[in-house]
Amino acid sequence: MFRLLRTITKNLIVAIPVMMTAGFLYGLYGPTAWLKSMIVPFTFLMVYPMMVTLKVKSVFEGGDGRAQILTQLINFGVIPFLAAGAGLLFFADRPYMALGLLLAGLVPTSGMTISWTGFAKGNMSAAIKMTVIGLVLGSLATPVYVQSLMGAAIEMSLAAVFRQIVFIVFLPMALGYATQRLLVRRYGMAAFKKDIGPKFPPLSTLGVLGIVFVALALKARTIAAAPGMLVDILIPLLLLYGINFALSTVAGKWLLPRGDAIALVYGSVMRNLSIALAIAINAFGERGSDAALVIAMAYIVQVQSAAWYVRFTPKIFGVCKEELEAAGELYKQKA
Repeated sequence: MFRLLRTITKNLIVAIPVMMTAGFLYGLYGPTAWLKSMIVPFTFLMVYPMMVTLKVKSVFEGGDGRAQILTQLINFGVIPFLAAGAGLLFFADRPYMALGLLLAGLVPTSGMTISWTGFAKGNMSAAIKMTVIGLVLGSLATPVYVQSLMGAAIEMSLAAVFRQIVFIVFLPMALGYATQRLLVRRYGMAAFKKDIGPKFPPLSTLGVLGIVFVALALKARTIAAAPGMLVDILIPLLLLYGINFALSTVAGKWLLPRGDAIALVYGSVMRNLSIALAIAINAFGERGSDAALVIAMAYIVQVQSAAWYVRFTPKIFGVCKEELEAAGELYKQKA
């Protein structure tokens, strides 16, 4: 089972569109009312496993302060306002779709931040810290940003959204950390890192796919009535991610060493869409289904763009030192 889950996790680029299609088809022909009762279980399954392997103590390690500050400046000083502006421009008459775009730009970093940084031979330690800091700051800032940027356009209770943040993020974080300490105490850190810990993140994939299925099933009839809606959603998402990649790439090349620059890119472009999706559905109810649809589409753009960026990383930032040394050794052996 875990091997299958790991395979699916590595192939989200295919799994998410497949699940979106399945949810759409089910929503057209099957009963959807019962799916609402699955939102809370899927939400917990989506968030809790990620928290079990979260390295909270890494926040207090030094060495890459400039990268951390620059990443959070982009995450909270630029992208939310860019997302809000794009929402007003493209979804002026559909405020809850604008909300989805804003939520997609509000909660930075996920486990994929670390994974893609590793694939691109970036600074993994910096990426881990960005993930923890971005998750905490994003969770605290999201209700405030939504209230200040969209409070006039949507109905929301600031206290209710905060309660959902506590339930969706901080409760699973506390339970995940407690689980981590319990398992480490019982089996040792080496066994946890090698055998136990890696089994948890793929479980969150089930939650993600479940929530995506529900989101599309609940909106299936609306989409069928206006299929151009998907194109309308895709355009601002491509714009948002394109500007984000360009901004973080330029900032990283100018201001940071290679490894930190790559971590900056993935620490600012990769959004925690799982938590954004959970907030949209849990905090805004029926009205949040429009926002959830936008976030579900963002999964496709995010995973595809991250995969392509890895391919171009050597051309943008140069080949990493380890690869150059390995190539040098290989050349000596052949000579």
